[in-house]
Amino acid sequence: MTVRIIRPLIYSLLTAQLAGCVVGPDYVRPEAPAQKEFKESKGWKQAEPRDTALSGKWWEIFNDPKLNELEQQVAAANQSIIQAEAQYRQAQHLVQSAESAFFPVANLTGTTNRFRAASGQSVAVSGVRNLFGVAGSIAWEPDIWGSVSRQVEANTGNAQASAATLQALRLSSQAALADDYFQLKTLDAQKALLDETAAAYSRTLQIIKNRYAAGMVAKSDVMQAETQLESARAQSINLGVQRAKLEHAIAVLIGKTPAELSLAPAPLDMQPPAIPASLPSELLERRPDIAAAERKIAAANAQIGVAKAAYYPSLNLSVTNGFQTSTLDTLLKSASRYWALGPASTALTVFDGGAKNAQYKQTIDSFDASVAAYRQTVLTGFQEVEDNLAALRIMDEEKQVQDKAVDAANRALALTINQYKAGTVSYVNVLTAQTAALSNQQSAVQLRGSRMSASVQLVKALGGGWNVAMLPGEDQAGGETKWTDYLILPVD
Repeated sequence: MTVRIIRPLIYSLLTAQLAGCVVGPDYVRPEAPAQKEFKESKGWKQAEPRDTALSGKWWEIFNDPKLNELEQQVAAANQSIIQAEAQYRQAQHLVQSAESAFFPVANLTGTTNRFRAASGQSVAVSGVRNLFGVAGSIAWEPDIWGSVSRQVEANTGNAQASAATLQALRLSSQAALADDYFQLKTLDAQKALLDETAAAYSRTLQIIKNRYAAGMVAKSDVMQAETQLESARAQSINLGVQRAKLEHAIAVLIGKTPAELSLAPAPLDMQPPAIPASLPSELLERRPDIAAAERKIAAANAQIGVAKAAYYPSLNLSVTNGFQTSTLDTLLKSASRYWALGPASTALTVFDGGAKNAQYKQTIDSFDASVAAYRQTVLTGFQEVEDNLAALRIMDEEKQVQDKAVDAANRALALTINQYKAGTVSYVNVLTAQTAALSNQQSAVQLRGSRMSASVQLVKALGGGWNVAMLPGEDQAGGETKWTDYLILPVD
């Protein structure tokens, strides 16, 4: 019979007779803010069919091989996630620690004494003598009022909350990487635009220089054209600062030093994917931060029982069996054997200056605070989904208008350059048209990047394909127990 079978069996035998004595309120999941549908979902173009859900590898919906490669490294090498994983294991061991209180504590002691009896003692014990002893003892405090049961329940809830927090951090890190990645590609697209614009400005400058050499335009036109060209080049160079910071941030997210990562320029040339937006009622089951907040309520509720059990008397039982003799060679003879039952003691605090009452009220206050935190987390979850649904819907409308503005600005620039060549307008008109065209093109590129970022944030707000069913159950929250876990000395 494996330890995984023995452990629940022993647990059941020890607690079955006391189950009816567990004090404190049983956990009932509190009501949370709810709504039938998302306000911003009307007109939202989501994935088909409607019941399509995000997968665990949600970033694959963007169909970017490089992003896929980077995302795979986040869970394996991100140091914040590794830290959270260690904290989750710590929470699991706290469950095991609490469960150990169900079992008796066994001790083995060995003693040796050499002494001289007082001169007034009988001849039988006078002189220098030896006394050897070995004994085993068992002490046990029965969980009469369910204090241990409630502590196990509290630690289990905290372990489940830790598991959900780990997933929330993993999702947050993955979303941060995707957001940085698309911002970096947006900068690459802006640089490509500025380099293309600078090339066009350079050609225009050459035309103006030729016209100036022919005496057709003033020197000021040449200077203005040079200013426009160098300004575009300066903007292009300046983007390198932001790009370097984003590349460094991505390196840290995947557990590397900035020097170990170099991403080749790759302009943003994709559209936001269709994202399956779940129903509001499903959001409570899909967001790990909401699940973590709910599990913390369960833990706080159990702590009320722990505090309430402290009002009741405690019972301690012990038994000792051993050998004692004056000669070592007869130590384990039956004649040297002795046993003792007890001491058995019970204790009840009758006055503590209100300490237990204050602790009990503190656990109730902690429970109330955790309920409020849970409901606030739910409200924040709804807000984040609504924010990004609205952002995508509005920016989709903006894109259509912005595309028209870019087209109009480009046509106006071409017309103004032709008029300038014909001598019907001054170069100031060309400068104005160039500035308007570049500004609208930059806005269009930034808008593409903003739409991709909003898509990432919407995926994050929807939980990234996670589900509360992925949380460890009560029988798993303490981790897998090995036989070595029952030993006093640590064994790997």
